[in-house]
Amino acid sequence: MPNQEKEVNYRQVETEFMKRVKEEIEEYLNGQRKKFDIPLIPQGTEFQQRVWQEISKIPYGETRTYKEIAERIGERKCYQAIGQACRNNPYVIIVPCHRVVGSHSELGGYAGGLELKQKLLDLEQGIYGF
Repeated sequence: MPNQEKEVNYRQVETEFMKRVKEEIEEYLNGQRKKFDIPLIPQGTEFQQRVWQEISKIPYGETRTYKEIAERIGERKCYQAIGQACRNNPYVIIVPCHRVVGSHSELGGYAGGLELKQKLLDLEQGIYGF
């Protein structure tokens, strides 16, 4: 029994880094932050990391297509792989995969679901608030 209590307490510890992440995400959702300052060390393949770096360059309130991301990283025919990299993004919202859309502005997929993706895009357009 004491081991369980120790494990529960360990999981409830909030580090300074976790507080900072929470604060920045809350600021973003309240429309007070357009760019994250959290240092990231993404774990993924070289390809995934290139995709995530490119996606991180998409300005607040703008979108890019899977095709544009593929072209920008020099992988012109890898649209589907771009989608897979988005799906494996460990930093949802912070690395803004919600800003990546299909060729005809259709939403495509999103790890958090299409409803959340649309809400995040609407937030950035000033249409929706959390």
